[in-house]
Amino acid sequence: MEKERIRSIIESLLFISGEPLSLERIVAVIEGVDKNELREAIDELAQEYLSQGRGIRIAEVAGGFQIETAKENAEYIARLIKTRPIRLTKPSLETIAIIAYRQPVTRQEIEHIRGVDSSGVIQTLLEYGFVQIMGRKDVPGRPLIYGTSKRFLEFFRLNSLADLPSLEEFFVQAEAAQAQGQNLFNGRYQEPVGAAENSAPAPESAQTSEPPASSSEPDQQDSEAPEPKTKSEKTP
Repeated sequence: MEKERIRSIIESLLFISGEPLSLERIVAVIEGVDKNELREAIDELAQEYLSQGRGIRIAEVAGGFQIETAKENAEYIARLIKTRPIRLTKPSLETIAIIAYRQPVTRQEIEHIRGVDSSGVIQTLLEYGFVQIMGRKDVPGRPLIYGTSKRFLEFFRLNSLADLPSLEEFFVQAEAAQAQGQNLFNGRYQEPVGAAENSAPAPESAQTSEPPASSSEPDQQDSEAPEPKTKSEKTP
């Protein structure tokens, strides 16, 4: 098969796919083409988009490849599709960082590090799909244990957990990712304009056998909201 034909097929597959496509998946779909040849074609396409200043890019994330918009165009895409990027608040970032770097981890372990009840924040992260339930810890009460998901890798532009930066760099990258608006091309990380500013997530205790917390920390949309005065929150 000619190289240009291979490039054309790969471009179509990446365009239509709603999630990153692994190289193995692309090999299985195209058939009869060497894996190294396909990887070379993907790299050439990615370099072509970048060097020509195109409005789309090919990114390698979550163990696969996907087409995304150029980050510098996020403002204009948001105007067109009238959405807003998901905004992770400081409590959410703290919680997801603890889960990412210490997984598998229980809610009690997260709260021990943060110093505040985190059931509401965890529920929000579950709804966004950034964390997932990995099972139950083999201790009395058998509390749920949490870990990050494939969507977490996609959102934070990581190919695998081995690519996690230092904790300080993680927060810097997270803020930058939100400022640029991740993956506006397919709208997977956006909320419709006019969506409720605050949701009322169900406490984890309503879904599990873990004892309920006395109060649930709100996951406020405004990341500049004042810190709670009753308890000080500690970054992980």
